[in-house]
Amino acid sequence: MVGEFAEQFSNAGELAVGAGVMAALIGIGIAFAILLIAGIYIYTSLAWMTIGRKLKYKRAWLAWIPIADISMILQLGRFHWAWVFLVLIPVAGWIALGVLVIISKWRIYRKRKYPGWFSLAILVPQLGWILNLIVYGFVAWGDRK
Repeated sequence: MVGEFAEQFSNAGELAVGAGVMAALIGIGIAFAILLIAGIYIYTSLAWMTIGRKLKYKRAWLAWIPIADISMILQLGRFHWAWVFLVLIPVAGWIALGVLVIISKWRIYRKRKYPGWFSLAILVPQLGWILNLIVYGFVAWGDRK
């Protein structure tokens, strides 16, 4: 009887240690995800601000404001900024806005003397977002003649 109690108590201690380790790993994972997202946000904002400045856009600082950056991209691609309100229409509006953003990026990349088809990188499954980040860097900080 006493042995069973002691055995259960020692198992409870092991469970507590295991739960603590699991909680620590989850916390580290969440912290890593937050840092990664913040880093990507800063990188894309800097890239779009640089692109805006190189294309002589007056309000390049809009790249730092989440919805305003889309309106900036639309304006740089010669669309009216108000198309950003398509985001308020579920699914169909999101798809339409996505198409407008891709067309805008195509035009922006052509202005910067890069192939317009770079804007299609986002459509590549699983790797598209990484390719898109690389393209942002080339277009923002690379100079082609």
